[in-house]
Amino acid sequence: MDKLQMIAMVQAYTGIGIGLMIGLGALGACVGVGIMCSRFLEAAARQPELTDSLQAKVFLLLGLIDASFIIGVGLALWFATGNPLLGKLG
Repeated sequence: MDKLQMIAMVQAYTGIGIGLMIGLGALGACVGVGIMCSRFLEAAARQPELTDSLQAKVFLLLGLIDASFIIGVGLALWFATGNPLLGKLG
């Protein structure tokens, strides 16, 4: 394989990896948020007096779940714009 074909393969596989990172990250974040919010609503319905303290914890965890997804998007964009794997072919 010549160098041009290797670069094309690295870029193609990087594109597939980027799609998987963003897609599976979004899926995991959405499923996690959905499960957590449904459990919060169940707990608030059972014990309404704990709603305020549970709500603070839910918002904290929502931020952490979304932060992990945003970190994944940042890594995907890093691979899309400045692919470190292309430097290994030189």
